[in-house]
Amino acid sequence: MTEYLVPTRPSETEFTEKRSTFIGHVWPVETEDEARARIDEMKKKYHDARHNCWCYILKDGAVRYSDDGEPQGTAGQPMLGVFQKEGVTNVCCVVTRYFGGVLLGAGGLVRAYTQSAKDALDAAGVSAVRRWLELAVECPYSFLERVKLACAAQGGIVGDVEYAANVIVHALLPEGEAEGFRARMTELSAGGVEAVELGEAFRAAPLER
Repeated sequence: MTEYLVPTRPSETEFTEKRSTFIGHVWPVETEDEARARIDEMKKKYHDARHNCWCYILKDGAVRYSDDGEPQGTAGQPMLGVFQKEGVTNVCCVVTRYFGGVLLGAGGLVRAYTQSAKDALDAAGVSAVRRWLELAVECPYSFLERVKLACAAQGGIVGDVEYAANVIVHALLPEGEAEGFRARMTELSAGGVEAVELGEAFRAAPLER
């Protein structure tokens, strides 16, 4: 499986352009049914708005968009272009417009819907879904922070943490970094803590942008 980009979390943003209010929403989604459910949810929530324009892109190749009554090509497609440009997939976006009585013109609409989609994506953040090697580290509670720091230093992320008599940390490391992490665990604990490889995992990790 190759690496791909997805939204990190759902988001909501809002701005006003010439008295029209634009409310942008972004969600990570896995299926068309999930995307359609989000769109329907927004249409119900903002039933009194003039327009609820939307788009979604799925990793399986599904790409859909709607101008929802705005002039053709001024809303759904510009919104879609934001995610295509950023390379983000498995995403659904709805931009709601409350008309303020001032016409924006085609160019103004394109800019407003583009900005709303981009603002919502920036608020959601972007994560990379990639292949990781998963390692389990069983250690005393006092060692937990050192495990987390060592994991981050190797470009990894901390997954599940089990709390029992000891702590079991599931560390996800990029390929090529697992051995360095194992060595660091041995070094820090003077051989008392071992990182055991569990196998591969595909997980999303936030990107610094």
